[in-house]
Amino acid sequence: MKHSLQLKLSQHLTLTPQLQQSIRLLQLSTLELDQELDAFTLENPFLERVESAGDTESGEVAEADGGKPDEFSTQPAASSAADETPAEPAPLAESDWDQDSPWTAHDDDEDSDYASQRAEAVDLRDHLNGQLGVTSLSEHDKRIVALLIDALDEDGYLPQSLDELAALLPPELEIEPIELHTALCHLQNLDPPGVGARNLGECLTLQLETLPPDTPYREQALTLAKHHLNQLAAHDFTRLKKLLRLDDDGLRATQSLITRLNPRPGAAFANLDTRYIQHDVEVKKIKGQWVVALNPEVMPKLRINRMYADILRRNRDSGGQHLSSQMQEAKWMIKNIQQRFETILRVSQAIVERQRNFFEHGAVAMRPLVLREIAEAVELHESTISRVTTQKYMFTPRGIFELKYFFGSSCATETGGACSSTAIRALIKQLVAAETPQKPLSDSQIADILAKQGIVVARRTVAKYRESMQIPAVSFRKTL
Repeated sequence: MKHSLQLKLSQHLTLTPQLQQSIRLLQLSTLELDQELDAFTLENPFLERVESAGDTESGEVAEADGGKPDEFSTQPAASSAADETPAEPAPLAESDWDQDSPWTAHDDDEDSDYASQRAEAVDLRDHLNGQLGVTSLSEHDKRIVALLIDALDEDGYLPQSLDELAALLPPELEIEPIELHTALCHLQNLDPPGVGARNLGECLTLQLETLPPDTPYREQALTLAKHHLNQLAAHDFTRLKKLLRLDDDGLRATQSLITRLNPRPGAAFANLDTRYIQHDVEVKKIKGQWVVALNPEVMPKLRINRMYADILRRNRDSGGQHLSSQMQEAKWMIKNIQQRFETILRVSQAIVERQRNFFEHGAVAMRPLVLREIAEAVELHESTISRVTTQKYMFTPRGIFELKYFFGSSCATETGGACSSTAIRALIKQLVAAETPQKPLSDSQIADILAKQGIVVARRTVAKYRESMQIPAVSFRKTL
């Protein structure tokens, strides 16, 4: 067997740790980026965040415009701050400590910081138990009502029947079924009105019974809530007028009285996790041109910790490999953060250039746009554009939009052009808003109107777009 030595040339792509970090940071939202930076700064002492404009150290600062920084210099990331160190704030005069000042002499006292204190939200059960505690019921009756309160759902309804609840109670409690019915009556007399109902009809009935007896159309509304909610949901107004013996005006007033009630009395006490959106870029019209700028409030200000950099400089010759590795990771983080915001800005600028009509005339002027078009414009891969436009938001004079909002498929027109699906949705929304409530437009009629405007759209496409905007069908939009 003869052995031979061969030389082959090949290419392969390797994702370095720095590149992996760059990709991961690019797809993070603003909130997730802050969390990532907080975790990184806890693990790596070389990187620190500049919390305020005055929190800077004197020393050599690297330029953010591509200049090569010194290895141990501080470097602000994604920041438009000036290179010069701001002047130290002037000390407060004695006259500044007055009653009108937002600062107090006990500013470090947590007990006196009333502005930062938040009242703990009261849930539905605490609200009901508080009322139950001041009633004149016996302790035995209060315990039974408390059992029913614990069985309520988040909307304030009692999902289980009294028989089912009675079967779940321990026999040693010796609670009779009549006692459960009595306790339910006590529960339904508590605030908010409608709490403890077992269905929607009972919930509306309880609220109507709290109204004064001389309320116009109260009796008809009670009859409707108890027996004819299905006809009201189906907008069968002809049958309702016969059942309630009302004319159009009377049925309209009865319906208005029903719609003013709260079908979810316990929802006001629900502890909702509110998520706030903070935009990444801003779009303004300056001298007739649409200009894109990064939001400075979401741009983290980072720098290399001077103390640890000095420690590394002194111990470079005595085996500081671990410290050198952490220094390099901190530099990578600063560079990748800069690159992240630069990429977001480039993509946003490309989007604004192609969607100028939207900023001028609104959603009806939105043009078709796909990821590939933006990728070719900024010379990036489509997957990168997808990461950039996910959970990134743009503040415009017309509102705050996710960058993905500006992308949409196209539909053909009679002139041979193309119309964006976003523009078609906006047109459908305009048509529905302008329709006659007594004779709403069907999906076929909307398709015919769009066809007259040169936009060829099938009826099922109109239905799909309508449902995506949560617009009810024609039968549910009909009113008296």
